[in-house]
Amino acid sequence: MINDKQLRGVRLEDVLERRRLGQALNGKQFAVAAGVSYSTAREWFRLPGFPSFRGVVFWEDFIQWRAVQTGSKLTAEPLPRYNGVASVGPSSLPPRAQRILQEAASA
Repeated sequence: MINDKQLRGVRLEDVLERRRLGQALNGKQFAVAAGVSYSTAREWFRLPGFPSFRGVVFWEDFIQWRAVQTGSKLTAEPLPRYNGVASVGPSSLPPRAQRILQEAASA
């Protein structure tokens, strides 16, 4: 990760704080948080069903997605399928994005 030129300007402390606060992570921030290269993070963002929304991912959604992928019992139900197409309905968005939209609608 340290040798990845794409990630040199991303501070681990900032990423961990964003993750702690439940804020969305862009591709570079996600790569640092997950401990993977930027190219690996970009590949994951393109996977069918990966819980990204407009180029960002919430850490809690990633943890849930990863649990489903590995067969872990961390989650009771799988995430809805989402392929990054903006025209899909709100019910097919990652869980955190759904909650944000619901909170905004009720405000």
